This record gives sequence, C-alpha cells and structure tokens, in this order.
Amino acid sequence: MMRALYSGVAGLKTHQVKMDVIGNNIANVNTTAYKSQSITFTELMYQTTQAASGPNATTGTAGTNAKQIGLGSTSGAISTAITTAGASQNTGNPFDIKITGDAFFIVNNGTDNYFTRDGSFYVDAAGNLATTSTGYNVMGWGVDPETETIKQDTVQALRIMSPENMTYPPEATTKAYVSGILDKNDTNAASSSGKSISVTTYDNLGYSYSVKFAIKNTDNEGQYTVELVDILDSNNKSLKDVYNVGKITDIASFGAEKVEESTTLMQLADGVTYDSANQKYYQKVGLSDTFSDYETNKVSGINYSVPDGTAAGQFAAGSTMTLNGNGTISKDDLIDAFHLIYVTDPAGNYYTDGSGLKLTSDTDAEWATALGKTGLTGFNATMDGDGNVTFTFQQDFTFDSATTFDGTNFTKEITQDEAYGVDTTIPNTKYTYAVAEDGQAQVTATTTLTGNMLIYDTGTGEFKSINGANSALLDFASTATDVLGNPVDLSHFEDVDMDFSASSMFNNNGTSTMTMVSGDKTGLGSGRKLGELSGVSIQNNGMIYASYDNGQTRLLGQIAVATFSNASGLQKEGDNLYSATLNSGEFDGIGVDVTAGGGYMSTGVLEMSNVDLSSEFTEMITTQRGFQANSRIITVSDTLLEELVNLKR
Repeated sequence: MMRALYSGVAGLKTHQVKMDVIGNNIANVNTTAYKSQSITFTELMYQTTQAASGPNATTGTAGTNAKQIGLGSTSGAISTAITTAGASQNTGNPFDIKITGDAFFIVNNGTDNYFTRDGSFYVDAAGNLATTSTGYNVMGWGVDPETETIKQDTVQALRIMSPENMTYPPEATTKAYVSGILDKNDTNAASSSGKSISVTTYDNLGYSYSVKFAIKNTDNEGQYTVELVDILDSNNKSLKDVYNVGKITDIASFGAEKVEESTTLMQLADGVTYDSANQKYYQKVGLSDTFSDYETNKVSGINYSVPDGTAAGQFAAGSTMTLNGNGTISKDDLIDAFHLIYVTDPAGNYYTDGSGLKLTSDTDAEWATALGKTGLTGFNATMDGDGNVTFTFQQDFTFDSATTFDGTNFTKEITQDEAYGVDTTIPNTKYTYAVAEDGQAQVTATTTLTGNMLIYDTGTGEFKSINGANSALLDFASTATDVLGNPVDLSHFEDVDMDFSASSMFNNNGTSTMTMVSGDKTGLGSGRKLGELSGVSIQNNGMIYASYDNGQTRLLGQIAVATFSNASGLQKEGDNLYSATLNSGEFDGIGVDVTAGGGYMSTGVLEMSNVDLSSEFTEMITTQRGFQANSRIITVSDTLLEELVNLKR
C-alpha cells in the first residue's frame, strides 16, 4: 500500500516537471530563435518479491516469471528541438539575420565563445557587430590585407565600422579613351581654336581636374593634330595659374613640342599713323571716342565739328571743348523725340511745347529752352514749310580720354598689334615686328604647339593611329619651377594613357560626336575621389561589404558559423545562448562557412520561436489528466491506510 502511495507521489513529481517544461515553452512562444523542449518519462525502480524460476525436468514443474512491483515514474530526458527551424519574421533591419540550416552564430563575451540562432545584431560605438540583447561580439573572419580575400583563421570580433573602413582611398586616373565621330566637315575642327574635347581625371589625393584638348584640321585630309589646351582644377582655375608656371606644358605634355613660323608683309590699318622717331602708333578717332558725354548729349540730326582755328594740343581729362553744331532736325524727331506739337493756322506754321510758347524760326532762345539742352550758344534756327528745322549753334562736351588734337583730327595711341590688325587670340602664338620708316612691317608669327598627329583611313573612315600607336600619353612632370624660380611638387599626378582607337571619321552632317571618358573600355584606371561610407550589406554567405559614395565596395569580413555533430547536446545558457558540451562536440575555434552545409543567411529577417501552441496545449491537457490520476492514487492509498488503522477498533 505504501508502494502505491510513493508511486503516486513520483507520478505527481514527474508530471509537475513536464508541466514546467510546457510552461517554459509557452512563455517563450515569441522569443527570437527559441527552441522548444519536450520531456520523456521512464519507469522508476522495481521491487522483486519473487525471482523468476526455470522449468524442472526432474519434477516436471514449469518455470515461473518474476514477481515485480514498480515504484512509479521519473523524468527520463528533456530534449530540445534544436534542429527544427522557427518561422521567419521580416524586420527590414539589414543587421537582422536568419540562418537557414543547422548552423549557429558564434558570439563572444570577451572571454568565452557561445552559440546562438538569434541573429538580432547591431553595430556598437566601437564599430563592432554585436548582439542586441547581450552586447556580445559577433565572431567571424577578417580580410587578408595582401589578397583582399577572407582569411579563414581563428574567429575574431567583426569590427566592420573601424576608422579605416569609414573611407575608401582615392586613386589617380591612369587611362582614358576617346570614342565617337570626328566629321571632317565640322567647322569647329577647321577653326583656329579647334574641336574641343575634355576629360575629368583625378590625382593621387582624390582632387578632380578637367583636361582640355583641341583637335585641329591639317592640310592633309584625314590627319588632325590633338593638342593639350589647358588643365583646370575643381574651381575652374588653370594649373598654370595655380602653380604660377609659364605655360601649361610645364605641368604636363601631350606629344612632342613643335614650332611653326610664318612672316607676312603688313600695312598699317586704316587711319593709323606711325611716329618713327618715338616708335609709336596713333589712330584717328571720332567724337564719340573722345568725349564721354557725346552720345548722351548730342542733338539728333545735328553734326558736330571742331571750330576752325582751335589750337592743337593735349586736352586734360575732365576739361570741356566747344563744338560747332549744324544740321536739320526732322518734323518727326521734333514731335517724337522732343515732344513738341506742330501747329498749322492761317497766321503760319509753328511749334509749341503745349504751354502756350510759340516756336518759330526767329525765336532762338525759346528753341533752346524747349529742346531742354544746356551749353548751347550762337543759336540759329530756320524752319521750312514741312516743319523741318535747321539749326546752327555751339555746344560744350567733356573731354574724357588721352586723345591728341592736332588742329584737325583727334588721335590716340594704340598698340603695335592694333596698328597692324593682328589677331592676338590665336593660342600659343607670339608676334615680332620689323618696322620700316614708312610704317610697313614684316610680321613674324611664332606658334609653339605640343600635340600628336591623329590619322584616319580616308577610304574607310576608321582609326589608323595617333602618333603611330593606338594611344598617346598625357605625361605629367614630377616637378616644375614657377616663374619666380621656386620648385613645384607635381608627384601627386599620374600619367594618363589616352586611347583613340574607338574613334572614327565618318560623315555625320558636319557634326562631331567625339567624347573622351576616363578609364579604359572596361572602366579600369578611371581614378576616383575619396569615398565616404554610404552603406553596409551582408551577403547570403555571411560576407560583409561596405559601399562608398565614390562607387567602390570593400569586403570587410565574413560571419562564421559553428556546426555540431550533436546539436541537441548543446547546453542552454539563457539569453538565447548555448555552450558546447562533451556530448555536443567541441568547437574548433575556426568555424565554417554557412554555405558549406548547404545553408545560407537571409538579412532583414529573424528566426522566430519553433513552439507549436496547439501541441503544447494538447500536452498540457494530458499532463493535467496524468497529474490528476496520480493524485487519485494518493487519496485512495490514504483511504486504504485509514481502513487498515480502523481494524483495531
């Protein structure tokens, strides 16, 4: 009877443990990556009241089975469904990761490695990838600095946002290529400045530059010169001025330097005189070039001239000079420009300004007042029958230029280039003059060019060569000397190989489409600025890449995982963590690639608990019934004991 009582107690304890397991499962139904547990019961020990006996041939008796009475049940094993994956929950957080497969993330608290399926990570203040719940470092492999590939060695903390990973180094441009059509009928190529093309390049420090070239026609069809025109920095300032050198070819050269000279006999431009004694040039100028207020104050329809007998000499700026004025102002100008009213009546024709003032040919003072002009003297007006008025008078104008009056004409000193009408805008060209007494001059134009000969097949229009090859070198000097004799360091520039083989010379209705692009045809050698970190992404194999705003990416590391021959043998440590045991198998300290076992990682997703509530509630019901039945064993046994005690009464 006591045995039955103890069996019931054992059953109660065992079912209570099972209820604890069920309660823990239900409590963790929403715990990230929680793995449900289950319990199995085993029989407790047995009391043998009679051992088994075998058959006796002598006596002819049969054998008997052993007589055993059980003493209840106990917990046999508590198992974890550790290999059963939970459902997926989309979070949109790129640092939330779910493993598909049987592997585990490796995390470290600074001393020991633990294992988890909880992929809720974040980046801490030191740039380490860490778990959000405990702050443990996520472990993985770093990048070999020589090969820039993952080095699968002992796992280490993944410091993905270290200072060196926040930027991507700049790179100098080393290649460029030209494509498109150079139409031989393009008027730009035939001009003195040529067809302009440019390309953006970078130096070793990440600064950008615009390199400008000019493509010019030659006397031979299909042959052009390609010349370096200028190199501008990001502020649109020429490097010639930035480094204070004499010419842009002191910074970089493009092809061999050549000098062209031509000499022409030239005459002085119209209106130009030559003072051989002083070797100066003077040009006759008009009144509008001499007097600052001439265009503003002159009267429409009136011609001005210097009065006869005016002395020759130099006039000081700001002084006044009286000019004779004569001419006819038309009826239309008087009405429109001076707002006068033309009146016809029986007494005669006259003008009025609307105030009652009557303007006729013999009212000179009134004419001056009505026209609103000042400085008029010697006024005389004559009006014809059509209303046109002829005036003669004198007017003062302000002398405002370094102009000489010789008694007849106004002249001013001009430059030698202006005297012969020389175009000084032609690039890289200087002029020298050998001047005769009469002003005739032999003018020598010296043009210094640095460029390459670009040649196309005149039969097919296809590219043939530039300077005998497919490409030409933009050759930067390593050092230079400025105009003051100071050294200039140019070592941050790299030479750029310019490939012209993709260009052609076809008819395109006189329009060229030629363009120049940095980098080769595959994009290599294009150079780049300093890149700022713009994003981090994690691939399905656990590799972590950084993206930068200069278009580059960098491998930062790889999340390693651990696998175990018996994952169910891992020991729960709380906080969704497991530790290795003798029965799970040891962790080798290196880990494996998640894809080695056919698994993969998904970002923006977390693994949910694998607890099945329907199963848990079913188990709860059966556990409750088992507990209830075992309690009945105790109450019945108690009743029997009570009856036994009552026998003595």
